[in-house]
Amino acid sequence: MAAWDLQKEIAEERANGTGPDTLLLLEHPPVYTCGRRTLDEERPRGGGTPVIDVDRGGKITWHGPGQLVGYPIVGLTEPMDVVQYVRRIEQGLIDVCDRLGVHTGRVEGRSGVWLPADDRGPERKVAAIGIRVQRGVTMHGFEINCNASLDAFGDIIPCGIKDAGVASLSHELGRDVTVAEVLPMARASVLAALDGTLPLTDRTLARTGPVAPGITFASIP
Repeated sequence: MAAWDLQKEIAEERANGTGPDTLLLLEHPPVYTCGRRTLDEERPRGGGTPVIDVDRGGKITWHGPGQLVGYPIVGLTEPMDVVQYVRRIEQGLIDVCDRLGVHTGRVEGRSGVWLPADDRGPERKVAAIGIRVQRGVTMHGFEINCNASLDAFGDIIPCGIKDAGVASLSHELGRDVTVAEVLPMARASVLAALDGTLPLTDRTLARTGPVAPGITFASIP
């Protein structure tokens, strides 16, 4: 709750014109946060991890050790283009993954940064994004799994998506990738994406066949 209170304080100052754009980078203790669209069946059952309802968009996710969380609190220019703002955050995180040697991109119709389906698993999200904009100022932001244990995601339906997985940089690279290693790269790349020095590129992942939740497709020779 301390991080949320700090966000609100900084966002209020930014909206009033008394504070600057700010990027908070941190590592949370274990907690589930539920966006406004979270359904009851998507919440965890039992366990000792706190569950907090927050005022961002999206659904439920987990934060905890080994995951870098970023909260850009910035004033959007008029006319506001929230979709482009999200795409710019994605671009910064894709750049981080590129620098580490992990091929990622976007999935059409879904926010965040994804790995393509391969022999290791289905499409899987390594970085998630959930934001709120009030009085032209952004709150909340992104998470990227560095060396986090992914077990906690098994108790929920992450982001309400049933037909995809969750990834970590450490698992994909086969080595320990710490928050301390990723943090300076994320700071540089996300800020560069937001100020336009890192240009937006089309990094939509190619799919080898049609994809739809709960449907298996087979080709007929």
